[in-house]
Amino acid sequence: MFFHWRRRKQSSSIANKRKNPTMEKLVINIPTHFKCPISLDLMKDPVTLSSGITYDRDSIEKWLETGNQLTCPLTNQLLRNFDEIPNHTLRRMIQDWCVENRNNGVERIPTPRVPVSSMEVMETVNTVEVAANRLDSIGCFEMVKKINKWGIESERNKKCIAQSRAAHVLAYAFAKFSVDFNERNENLLEEILSAFQWINPTEEEAPLYLTMAASFSCMVSLLKSENLSTKQNTIFVLKELLCVDDPKSAQALSSINGVDEILINFVRNPISNSITKASLMVIFHLISHDDKTKSELIKMGLVSTLIENIIMYPNHKGLSERALRVFDKLCDCTQGRDKAYDNDLTIPLLVKKILRVSELATEYSVSSIWKLCKFSSSHECGEKSLVEALQAGCFQKLLLVLQVGCGDDTKEKTTELMKLLNPYMNGFECIETSDFKNLKRSF
Repeated sequence: MFFHWRRRKQSSSIANKRKNPTMEKLVINIPTHFKCPISLDLMKDPVTLSSGITYDRDSIEKWLETGNQLTCPLTNQLLRNFDEIPNHTLRRMIQDWCVENRNNGVERIPTPRVPVSSMEVMETVNTVEVAANRLDSIGCFEMVKKINKWGIESERNKKCIAQSRAAHVLAYAFAKFSVDFNERNENLLEEILSAFQWINPTEEEAPLYLTMAASFSCMVSLLKSENLSTKQNTIFVLKELLCVDDPKSAQALSSINGVDEILINFVRNPISNSITKASLMVIFHLISHDDKTKSELIKMGLVSTLIENIIMYPNHKGLSERALRVFDKLCDCTQGRDKAYDNDLTIPLLVKKILRVSELATEYSVSSIWKLCKFSSSHECGEKSLVEALQAGCFQKLLLVLQVGCGDDTKEKTTELMKLLNPYMNGFECIETSDFKNLKRSF
């Protein structure tokens, strides 16, 4: 039986080899002249330098970007210029070799697009500026569309465009055509906002034009568009502009009619996670710099909307962090805290989020509970909040926060909150075992 088993094992091995006769020949030898001298990988876009040596475009550009722009990597020869001439002959040879070896799993490399030059970008950007001065929306639209097409083609094109005056000129064009916003200009403005998804709208003097009253008014109108991508592009640009943390920009946006209703509807009736997250960030910056907007949003039910939002996305880190950050900011004012007291889910939900989502979520949750317990409008509200926090297992979680470690501000609030909870410990203490099931005794 023993020998019979060994023979079956051996025959099985032989059968496998017969099924796969090329099993040991899967290693494909790439011709040396097809390999990039830097990465030693198959070249996808071979280019030749002034030294006469051919490299893969991505590899040589990374080499030049690291500050080695004076010498050729292989020969150490000084470069007369930095021109990268496409080696079409070698590229076709590589493609033919890929086709010949496709049965061995080699895929044919696509024919690369010729990258845009700095001169082409500058000419196009200048044309956009001239068209904007003439209020030629059709000519401007064609040039902006061309810039967007270049950006989509490759990361190299994006870098080349970003290094030009593109951000400044596109923002200038947006401001010029926003003054007379109509259906004819709408496509152009949407195209510019699309370009700002990969061109930083806060570079150079772009914010000066994008934060003008006419520009903000136009963006708020575009937020009402039926097109989802238009809404997404617009709210992204607004978020980027307000993240600079300029009070004047926040106040200028707050003065636009209807912006409050639009933002709270994006949070209340989510249409995409990216729009909801960006809307929460915009709301945070608005209520941080404008008390009137904060009051209006609270009256519209922002507090209860945030609580519902946190419940709706219990495992979404990004949404939970942003919603808790806005909630914590609302707790700075009496009006916000009063609305929080009216909702029975406020304290239990905040306690539940401690050590459940992330370190940031824990900080915002602890800060909110601390504000609700310490700065209550009446003794009854404060006492009720403390009792509810204890019943939800807040004291044990705060102890764990101190043990795990946290920032100085959170540590101070945690310590003070525990002192506030201490007198109510008897008779109200409760432990939520699901939060502590993975903890082990220290003894």
